[in-house]
Amino acid sequence: QVQLVESGGGLVQTGGSLRLSCAASGTIFSINAMGWYRQPPGKQRELVAAITSGGSTMYADSVKGRFTISRDNAKSTVYLQMMSLKPEDTAVYYCAAGVAVTVLNFWGQGTQVTVSS
Repeated sequence: QVQLVESGGGLVQTGGSLRLSCAASGTIFSINAMGWYRQPPGKQRELVAAITSGGSTMYADSVKGRFTISRDNAKSTVYLQMMSLKPEDTAVYYCAAGVAVTVLNFWGQGTQVTVSS
């Protein structure tokens, strides 16, 4: 099993920045990809960004140029730097991990990000 613990959410004004962190523990040798999903109020969960163990990244179109995903393999931690935040970025953000970007089957508990207008 893999355990994921997120931190760094909070309340920020439009245009502000936040950095989310997600620390993985457990059988992390099986993890080749990590990512961030978000679920806005009343909407479905969506993939925001993902990164492989080799450093390849992908982003949702809505966050390209504003969000940056990175990872520290030595610390088994993935980060999501969010800049130029908009009210529509308001959501619960979930860290996920798995053997591939398309198989992110371990989940964190989620952290709330609220962007005020």
